[in-house]
Amino acid sequence: MPRPLIGLTTYLADAQWGEWKLPAALLPAAYVSCLQAAGGRVVLLPPDAPEAAADVVARLDAIVLTSGEDVDPALYGAQPHPCTGPPARERDQWEWAVLAEALARDVPVLGVCRGMQLMNVHAGGTLIQHLPETVGHHGHNLHGGHFSPHAVTTVPGTRIGALIPGTRQVATHHHQAVDSLGAGLIVGARTADGTVEAIESTRHRFAVGVQWHPEVAFDSAVVHALVAAARSAPNPAPGPIAESKVRIRRGTPEVTPSTPAS
Repeated sequence: MPRPLIGLTTYLADAQWGEWKLPAALLPAAYVSCLQAAGGRVVLLPPDAPEAAADVVARLDAIVLTSGEDVDPALYGAQPHPCTGPPARERDQWEWAVLAEALARDVPVLGVCRGMQLMNVHAGGTLIQHLPETVGHHGHNLHGGHFSPHAVTTVPGTRIGALIPGTRQVATHHHQAVDSLGAGLIVGARTADGTVEAIESTRHRFAVGVQWHPEVAFDSAVVHALVAAARSAPNPAPGPIAESKVRIRRGTPEVTPSTPAS
C-alpha cells in the first residue's frame, strides 16, 4: 500500500545557508522526520493564493498546520496586544483556505501550536494573546528558541485522551493559547493552570490540535494517529461548506473574518 501523502504548511522567512541569504519557504526538519518515521510521505506547502487550496488539498491524504507566527488578532475581532508579533497575513490567508478545504473534504488535519490556534479561530473561537498575564508565570515559554517540558493532562473520552491517557510531559514553546472555544470543538487536554493544550472536532473524522510539539518525539502517538487516519479513507469531493472564507484586496493581502466553519 502506498504511503499517505501529507502536506505540511511552512514559514516564509529570510534564511541563510552557505554563502546565501535569501527569502525562503522553510520548516524545521523534525516535522518531516517524524512523519516519515510514522509511515507518511511529506510535501511542503508554502503560502500560495487561497484559491489554489482546493487543487492542493485534493491531492493530499492529510494536512499538518505547523507552528510559527502569532495568528492575526483581526481574525477573531481583537486589537493586537503589545506582545503579539506582527501579522503574517499571507500565511494566515493560505492556511485558512487550506483548513477550510480540508474540513470540507473531511481530510485529516493536525494543528501544532499556531496550527491549533488557527483551527480554533477558524471555528469562531478566540485566543489569549499573552498567556503570562493570564496564568501568572512563563512556564509555557521558559527560554527563547528552546522547547521546555511541562505536564498536560488529557480528558477521558476524547481522541487525545485515548491516544495519551493521563498526565505526561510534553515539549512546549508558546505565549498564546485558546480562550473561547470554537463551534464544534471540545477540549482534549489542559495543564494544571487550566490552559487548553489540545482540541478536537466533534464533526470530522480526524481534526485534532495540540498546543505542544509532537514532532520532537519520534514515537508520538498523535503523529502515528494522523498517519493512520490518512491511510483509512480516500479524499472525497468537497461538500457545500467548501466555500471560500478569504477575501483578497488590492495591496496588502487581508484575511476577512467569517462565520464559524462546520
